[in-house]
Amino acid sequence: MSQVLKDRYANEIAPALMKALALDNVMQVPRIQKIVVNIGVGEALDNAKALDAAVGDMTLIVGQKPVITKARTSIANFKLREGRAIGVKVTLRGERMWSFLDRLMNVALPRVRDFRGISPDAFDGRGNYTLGLREQLVFPEIEYDKIDKIRGLEVSIVTTARNDDEARLLLQMLGMPFRKDGK
Repeated sequence: MSQVLKDRYANEIAPALMKALALDNVMQVPRIQKIVVNIGVGEALDNAKALDAAVGDMTLIVGQKPVITKARTSIANFKLREGRAIGVKVTLRGERMWSFLDRLMNVALPRVRDFRGISPDAFDGRGNYTLGLREQLVFPEIEYDKIDKIRGLEVSIVTTARNDDEARLLLQMLGMPFRKDGK
């Protein structure tokens, strides 16, 4: 299924982008470099099993085992010490990246409650897009009865676009469901 999206990018979207952005070289066409999926597990400080549950959920969602992220600095107000495990993340490239992007756009996002599209303004100024999901249940791989707690996750799409407008055009052509009103 993901091969379809990748082929569509190569055969239709890349030439259309080249024409729309008036580029000379095919290597200048914006493309998706990687997708980083991240779950922050703050309660892992009190509950060690929360981290295992997050690892299990992430593995089901993306099909790849995540790495456990550790706190870089100590923050007394949060009772956080440097080196403590506080989250999990996965970096997807290649085939898994295209597969995940396809499932995100066509399966998971339409399952979000009261979904009217995602914000077209969540770009970082360098052509990268970050999207937050409130619950992991929007992915069909997660069974409601088997989860211990609803956790949000963050999806960052890293592109080679030079600016936000190029990246927005790339994601729109790929089929990302942006909101029309801009709110």
